[in-house]
Amino acid sequence: MKICIAQQNYIIGNISGNLQKILQAVNQAKSAGAEMIVFSEMAVCGYPPKDFLEFQPFLQKCFDAIETLAAASKDIAIIVGAPAINPKPEGKSLFNAAYFLAEGKVQQVIHKALLPTYDIFDEYRYFEPGFDFHCITWKGLKIAVTICEDIWDMEADPIYRFRPMDLLIKENPAFMVNLSASPFDYFHAEKRAFIIGANATTYQLPVMYCNTVGAQTEIIFDGGSTICNADKKIVTQLPCFEEAFSFVMWTGQGFEAVKENEVAISLPDVPPDTSIYQESVHIDLIHQALVMGIREYFVKTGCQQAIVASSGGIDSAVTLALAVEALGKEKVRALLLPSQFSTDHSVSDAVQLSQNLDNKYDIISIKEIFETVHRSLQPVFGELPFDVTEENIQSRIRGLLVMALANKYQCVLLNTSNKSELATGYGTLYGDMAGGLSVLGDLYKTQVYALARHINRNSIIIPENIIHKAPSAELRPGQKDSDSLPDYSFLDKVLYQFIEERKSTDEILALGWDEAQVKRTIAMLHRNEFKRHQFCPILRVSSKAFGSGRRMPIVSKYEF
Repeated sequence: MKICIAQQNYIIGNISGNLQKILQAVNQAKSAGAEMIVFSEMAVCGYPPKDFLEFQPFLQKCFDAIETLAAASKDIAIIVGAPAINPKPEGKSLFNAAYFLAEGKVQQVIHKALLPTYDIFDEYRYFEPGFDFHCITWKGLKIAVTICEDIWDMEADPIYRFRPMDLLIKENPAFMVNLSASPFDYFHAEKRAFIIGANATTYQLPVMYCNTVGAQTEIIFDGGSTICNADKKIVTQLPCFEEAFSFVMWTGQGFEAVKENEVAISLPDVPPDTSIYQESVHIDLIHQALVMGIREYFVKTGCQQAIVASSGGIDSAVTLALAVEALGKEKVRALLLPSQFSTDHSVSDAVQLSQNLDNKYDIISIKEIFETVHRSLQPVFGELPFDVTEENIQSRIRGLLVMALANKYQCVLLNTSNKSELATGYGTLYGDMAGGLSVLGDLYKTQVYALARHINRNSIIIPENIIHKAPSAELRPGQKDSDSLPDYSFLDKVLYQFIEERKSTDEILALGWDEAQVKRTIAMLHRNEFKRHQFCPILRVSSKAFGSGRRMPIVSKYEF
C-alpha cells in the first residue's frame, strides 16, 4: 500500500482555503497512486482555533468541509484533523478529532484523549477528552490513530499515566498514525525524535507522525514529520519550516521509502539535556524559525510593510536583518532617532547596517523635541534632578515618532526588546516596548549576540562594531546596561534556570552563584510582571516564552 503524508501550512479560520489546499494534496496523492493520505491535527480549521470554536457558523463550515473531503475519498482513504461533536450531554460539546474518510463517507471519528493545558495550550477549555478507543480498519489493516499529545507522555515516570496506545495496542494494529500540531522550540526537534522513537520501541510498531508547519501569530510550527519502523530506523523525514509531501510503501512488515532514502539514522534513545543554558544551541533553527515567524505574520495578516527603530545597538540590528531576510529590503524601513546622548558610532553603525541591507532609512533627531518636553514639564518638576523619568521621556518620544511613520506609511512596528530586558523590566512602556510583533522577545541577550554572529557567518551584514561594543540604551551620558543589570552572561543563566527550567531560588543558589545577585534577578523578574502583561505578541522559540504560555499574577505576595 502506497501512503502519502502531507505536511501543510494552514491559516486559522480560512476553512475554504485550507480545504482547497487539502483537496489539492488529495488529488496529487491519487495521481501518484497512493491509497491513503494523512494530514495534521485540526488541518481543516487551523490550530489553535481558540474561541472560534464557540461560534456555530465556524463549526458548521468545518463539518461541511469534512463532508466535501468525504466525497473526495472514493478512490483514496483520508485521515484529517477537525473538530467533532460530542453527542453525549455530559462534558464539553466538542472533541478534538481525526476523521477517517474512505469510500465516499466518514468511516470513523477518533477523539483526542490527552488534552494539554500547559504552556500555550488550553484545549480543555473547548474539548472533551476521548473515552472510546478503537483502531481503524482499511484494506485488511488495523491502524492505531492518535492525536498529538496522546503519544507524548512517554518519558520515564514513576507514576503510571494513561496512554490511549495502551488500549489500542490490544487490537494488534499494524502501525500507528499520529496527527500533530506540535509547536517549535529550539529543543523540540530532539524531543520529538525521542518521543517518536519511544513509541516505536514501547509498542513495537512503525510510526507515521504528521506535523503541521507555519506560524500562527506567536506560535511557530516547524513540521519535521517523520515515518519510522519499529526498530526506530527513519524511513523518511520531511524538512523543517516548509511544506512537503512524502510517499512510503507499506510492505506488510514495515514502511519502505518510495524513493532512495537519504535519511540513514535512527531515532535517539534519550531526550535532550536542557538543564544547562547554552546561548548558541540550535541557533540555526532559531534563525529559521524567526524568519518564518515574521514572514508568516505579514502574509497571514495581510500587512505589507515593516518598520524598525534602528539605534545602532545589537537588538535593533538583528531585528532589522531578520525582517529584511523575511520580507525583502523593499518592504522594510528603519528610523534612526538620535538624541544629545547618542554616540556618533551609534548613528554611523545604524546607517552602515541599512546600507549593508540596502533598506530605506530616515534620521530624525529627538534633541529639540526632548528639550521642548523638558521645558514644558519644568514648572511642575521644578528643581528635581534628572532621573529615569527623563530617560523614559526620550524613549516615549521615539515611540511616538516611529508609530507616526508606521501609521503614515502603513507599517507594522517590529519590537526589538529581548527576553533579558523583558524579564528585568529594562524597557519603557509606550516607548521602546511599543510594537505590533516582538521578534526577539523570547531570546536572551547572549542569544541575540549568538544570532548576530550566525547572521554574519558568510559575510558581514551586521557591522562588527555593533556586535563588539558594550550595550547601552544611551539615555544619559556614558550609560551602560551594566549600570542597571547584572552582567548578561550571569543574568541569562539565572533567568533560564528560573523561567525555562522552573527551578526555585534555593535550587539556583545550589549551583554556586552569588546569592545577592540571584535574588536581585528574581526580584526584578516578578516586579515587572505588569509590563509584560501589556506587551505585544512574542515569536515563541523557547519552551517557556512570555505571553500566553506563562501566566503569572501581577499582584502577588509569594516569595520565590
